[in-house]
Amino acid sequence: MKMYQFLKTRHHKEFMRDIQSQFVKNILTDVCTNPKESGAAFAPSNIALCKYWGKRNPSLNLPVNSSLSISLGSLGTRTEIRLHDTPATWADRVYLNGQLQPPESSFVQRVTSFLNLFCPMLGNVHFEVRTENNIPTAAGLASSASGFAALVIALDDLAGWGLDKKQLSMLARLGSGSASRSVYDGFVQWNAGSNSDGMDSFAEPVFKPWQEFCIGILELSDARKPVSSRDGMNRTVETSELYKSWPQQAAADLKTIRAAIESQDFPLLGKTAEHNALSMHATMMAAWPPLLYLQPETIEQIHKVQRVRSKGLEVYLTIDAGPNIKLLFLEEDEASVASTFPGLKTIKPFGSC
Repeated sequence: MKMYQFLKTRHHKEFMRDIQSQFVKNILTDVCTNPKESGAAFAPSNIALCKYWGKRNPSLNLPVNSSLSISLGSLGTRTEIRLHDTPATWADRVYLNGQLQPPESSFVQRVTSFLNLFCPMLGNVHFEVRTENNIPTAAGLASSASGFAALVIALDDLAGWGLDKKQLSMLARLGSGSASRSVYDGFVQWNAGSNSDGMDSFAEPVFKPWQEFCIGILELSDARKPVSSRDGMNRTVETSELYKSWPQQAAADLKTIRAAIESQDFPLLGKTAEHNALSMHATMMAAWPPLLYLQPETIEQIHKVQRVRSKGLEVYLTIDAGPNIKLLFLEEDEASVASTFPGLKTIKPFGSC
């Protein structure tokens, strides 16, 4: 039975790789490769105001529902990538925040597996990747989103492909769904699409600057979460009864948030984003085994946000798959929010708070 499961798993992985490889070939078919010594890029992390949760095609990271995010400005990932034409005994090297990572780590395996999709276009080469996160890795602050977006843009820089952002968004999606949104700044919508080949699932900017819009990062833990977003998503879709109503709610929330951005109706945006986030976590807690990304400190801060809002401070929250809270507020309330939530890191995506 164990051997059967091994063969079944290996066959499934090979099948997924074939689908992904064909997708990459479709995008790069008419693109000329003119590699240079190295490529580098920065990509911002992003916080979803209308969440993506659930895949209709895991091989191509095609989402069940469309989503909408806001970038975190200078918070994110900077990546440099180099080519090494070396003997087969030499392996890819991946550095994270200056530290060489062990080849067997899940982080390295995700990076090298992704890069291997592009090897046919670049020849028999190996890569050296140096990536720097100025946000905690795998702690619910979308480090994988900025990480894979930066990796794809740096790879495009190295290879000389000259891809447009729509193409970069689709390629980044293969590494992490949320990475499709991190190739842009500001408000970004990731269209779920409907085609089975995934060519209509990409992110695009929402060109509506909101100078007074602020995000506050309330970092409660920098520990790696015990269940990855990818695994947690699969568990929720497969076992949570509450998930059945999620796609319809997400579609309605997205429409409302787009309208709130257009009219700059902050209370409407804030309450819709908060409800969307807590609804997503409700579907996780209804999974089996239950997914509890929220820590006691998270619950305490949720109560605090709701308590101070009832007293007149216009602040809302959103939470991704992790314990850390992101506060949403306007610049006029920055001082009050900062004094109420000590240690808050404030970001203004369209200017400087």
